[in-house]
Amino acid sequence: MSSESQPVENPSELAARAIRDQLAAGAPVSLLDVREPAERSFACIPVPEGVVDLFVPMREVSARLDEIREALAHGPIVVYCHHGVRSMAVARWLAAQGLGPIVNLGGGIDAWSIEVDPGVPRYF
Repeated sequence: MSSESQPVENPSELAARAIRDQLAAGAPVSLLDVREPAERSFACIPVPEGVVDLFVPMREVSARLDEIREALAHGPIVVYCHHGVRSMAVARWLAAQGLGPIVNLGGGIDAWSIEVDPGVPRYF
């Protein structure tokens, strides 16, 4: 085995509408919400039947890596948070652990509320 580290591919980022289209088409994806419990209780993305909906606050991601690996068996993981910053950090960390494919929801649930489903409450 080489002692040189392999380059880590940065996770991709998709707009809320692109992810909505994947969900509507029945694409095998898993959603990973990395927000805090209070945020989750206020608003979340409605998940179609058959889509894995995983809630793992950012601070618990490393301890719950096995659950995340299991979700990958159902398809790429779409990570989201409020605005897409925490989720991108998690997506990059997951990619560095060799997991993939990982996608970040650009703009987070806030973008989802604005661009896809105004019925999902916005918060500040």
